[in-house]
Amino acid sequence: MKTPNSKGQLLGIVSVFALFIISNGRTLTTNNQMIKAVNLGGWLVTEGWMKPSLFDSIPNKDFLDGAALQFKSRRIGKFLAAELGGGTIIVANRSSASGWETFRLWRLNETSFHIRVFNKQFLGLDSTGINLVAISNDYQTSGIFEIIRKSDDPNLVRIKAPNGFFLQAKTEDLVTADSKGDGQWRDDDPSVLEMTIAQRLQGEYQVTNAYGPSKAPQIMRDHWNTFIVENDFSFIATSGLNAVRIPVGWWTASDPTPPKPYVGGSSQYLDKAFLWAQKYKLKVILDLHAAPGSQNGFEHSSSRDGFIEWGQTDETIQETVRVIEFFTARYANNPSLFAVELINEPNAIGVSLNVLTKYYEAGYKAVRKYAPNAFVILSNRLSGDSKELFPVASGMTNVVIDVHYYNLFSDIFDDMTVQQNIDFIKTNRSNELQAITTSTGPLTFVGEWVSEWQVRGATKEDYQRFSKAQLEVYGGASFGMEVLEKSKLVWLWYEEAIEWDRDFIHTFLHIATTFYSFLHLLTHVREAAELEGDFMLKPLNEMEAS
Repeated sequence: MKTPNSKGQLLGIVSVFALFIISNGRTLTTNNQMIKAVNLGGWLVTEGWMKPSLFDSIPNKDFLDGAALQFKSRRIGKFLAAELGGGTIIVANRSSASGWETFRLWRLNETSFHIRVFNKQFLGLDSTGINLVAISNDYQTSGIFEIIRKSDDPNLVRIKAPNGFFLQAKTEDLVTADSKGDGQWRDDDPSVLEMTIAQRLQGEYQVTNAYGPSKAPQIMRDHWNTFIVENDFSFIATSGLNAVRIPVGWWTASDPTPPKPYVGGSSQYLDKAFLWAQKYKLKVILDLHAAPGSQNGFEHSSSRDGFIEWGQTDETIQETVRVIEFFTARYANNPSLFAVELINEPNAIGVSLNVLTKYYEAGYKAVRKYAPNAFVILSNRLSGDSKELFPVASGMTNVVIDVHYYNLFSDIFDDMTVQQNIDFIKTNRSNELQAITTSTGPLTFVGEWVSEWQVRGATKEDYQRFSKAQLEVYGGASFGMEVLEKSKLVWLWYEEAIEWDRDFIHTFLHIATTFYSFLHLLTHVREAAELEGDFMLKPLNEMEAS
């Protein structure tokens, strides 16, 4: 799931996040019990939008790993760019900024960085020690740069090169590191650059690397100790829900000494989660949300800089299979283990179908080695074909295809009206789901969906109609009688969650109980939406009666 970019989007994600699995005729549980689950996102895999306060004490937190910066020469009036995207010189001749004009940070401390360009090379100096180039693929030989901001205007910067001098754009085709950088911040000074932050990442890598080995362990322990606790599992169980989905990161399999900058201890909390789930008779869906190297470039996969490195080498595939084997072996004897999702949202832009197929075959075998009856969930690729995993799934048992649907993140939704969004659900989404939900194929799984959209000024009734349309398509009669006659596994919440006929905050918090535990969502709401006031914790059955 991509990071929300507005308070409204947060509301949409929290209020109507739901997960559907539609059976193709196989019995999913011995008694065909409906599964209703809470997703415990943001706990063992950090997502900054879920808990912004984790990043509050980081010095110079604008410059975390993966911050994508664009620099315009004040003197020339053009953007700096890696010529050809990298592999040669740096120029200052672009009128607008896009990929080649974007520079991504690898943070060493609050002011010092390695800097990476579009084709993944690192900034450095050529053999003369003066001209700026992006040639090396090895950050250790590329040199360290410092970014110094103007005290009264942080959008103006100077960049100190490894040779101790400052960069300056002498001409459109020549950027050098030979300025003393000691003049006034004048527009005619070629060392003065206007900076734009095009992207920020706030994931596990960013929070642990920025705090460093002296502070990060305590910061993360405090977060793990308080974000999800045993009372949440009790509350989930007594609220009519019976499962949890737990996103995990690959580094947890190396506990207690994971690779830097990750910190040890997360496996203890995953162990606790399984014990709590068993105690309260909750099922666990274990979701590998972050794979080594990042499978999609987003912060929720712990990408360092927004690039996709997972699957680029056999080593990352083999390491991920070892991670799946570790988790499955560790929890196979726990009766709460219900399903293992081999990876979340691999991106078709950087992950080929051949690579993903190879991994899914190996990951499936790793699960079956220890858990012959657990469900194995295969996530479709972002921007991939909806049926592309059918061939690999055909030779597997108890396998599920996971697709995520958002009327967001694509230009086609930008100008849609309320009704057009609803029609898109009832036609396009419905047709696609009917196409992939077959009597002989794998189970189908709408793993994520939201009621947020690009519509501005929508009313509560508009959101209600949009939510109901998705409920009908993703879990209702529009899938056809054959689906309705089969056993159904639905990760659902109470239908009252979309009625919008209560006080707004009351409804919001009522809805929220099925996305996160109620108590901790209050913290997320206050941080992200800047709400104020005291709220009373009440079980769902009491809220329904009120």
